[in-house]
Amino acid sequence: MVKILVVEDDLALSAGLCFELDSNGYMTAAAYNCRKARLLLGSEHFDLAVLDVNLPDGNGFELCREIKSELPDMQVIFLTANDLERDVLNGFDMGADDYITKPFNIQILKRRVEVALRRSQTAGKSSCNRYDDGYLQLDYDSLAAVRNGDKLSITPNEYKLLRVLTASSGNIVTRQVLLEKLWDCEGNYIDDHTLTVTINRLRAKIEDEAHTYIKTVRGMGYIWMGGK
Repeated sequence: MVKILVVEDDLALSAGLCFELDSNGYMTAAAYNCRKARLLLGSEHFDLAVLDVNLPDGNGFELCREIKSELPDMQVIFLTANDLERDVLNGFDMGADDYITKPFNIQILKRRVEVALRRSQTAGKSSCNRYDDGYLQLDYDSLAAVRNGDKLSITPNEYKLLRVLTASSGNIVTRQVLLEKLWDCEGNYIDDHTLTVTINRLRAKIEDEAHTYIKTVRGMGYIWMGGK
């Protein structure tokens, strides 16, 4: 189910937005300030965020910039009374996918949400079999890998691991999930030690001092950092 984070400090408006979106088949979570929004973003997966600009402990512009930095595939729609041209432009400069000013029509907002999610799903489908950040290129169909122009030798299990990690870019993938995904077609078990060895071997192949792709989250799993 599609999950939407609603960041709005007007409690009545927040409740109304969540009700309307839930009634449309989405699952919503409400945050009334930046702190709560950051806590939810760090613990749950969201497909889209609806952000106000003026919040009690900060502003939505900075929150949008953080979201797009850490979760670039997540859609962000501003819903705010800040209707000056410079505010709208600032919102898009921070990475917003849409900007709606108050007062607003709820039906138009829901349609904008549909469009943003459809755009996100289309982009995901077009790139699910490839990864390319200009330095590292991975093609999961042809099992080809290139780093800075040089071809890499990647094993089938390493490709499986890379595909799972890149598909969840910016989010923690637990060791248990990776172990389940790395069972091979003949049912041979990949144990915890083998997973650690595979991760370390991959790092040696795809990373250098300027490009870190796989971050370890101690006691939990790994995050694909996209070369950060």
